Amino acid sequence: MSIQKELIARSDNKCELCGNSENLDSYTVAPRSGDLVADYIYACITCRTQLENPEQVAPNHWRSLNDSMWSEVSAVQVVAYRMLHQLRAEGWPAELLEMMYLDEETLAWAKEGIEDENAIKHIDSNGNVLEAGDTVVLIQDLKVKGANFTAKRGTAVRRISLVHDNPEHIEGKVDGQHIVILTKYVKKSK
Repeated sequence: MSIQKELIARSDNKCELCGNSENLDSYTVAPRSGDLVADYIYACITCRTQLENPEQVAPNHWRSLNDSMWSEVSAVQVVAYRMLHQLRAEGWPAELLEMMYLDEETLAWAKEGIEDENAIKHIDSNGNVLEAGDTVVLIQDLKVKGANFTAKRGTAVRRISLVHDNPEHIEGKVDGQHIVILTKYVKKSK
């Protein structure tokens, strides 16, 4: 039996999140590979679109999680947990999260898809999140301490590395010198 047919049978040909019965398709729950039917949910276009585009989330659409969070299917539980976590500022999702129970393995899978809000984030002068390997541009001339040069405004610093214990510092090479740069003096290059 194909994965699609197994999902149709498992879901009774309805969205496993909201119960809609139109425009249904399989959706792989990250970071799973999609090799097994257990890696998927069967979801409508509305749910899939909002899962793939967090900026398009309509909180009231997800009130259906009040029912689907009790599914016996781990993939459905994972998506419900992640969406409730994303919407917890709305109030009602926080209450549902408190009631929700996931076994250890399912909870670990669910948390793999959620950013740790306590993790250190390096932010440039424009509010963009910097990641290791990014290219940044200096927004002003910087006198480099311990070296006899000034890093000029407009200089591109490629393949930066992040200082993991300080969100205000990044490292990179300017004129062949490895230096530490304050994030407030750079902007992320497109």
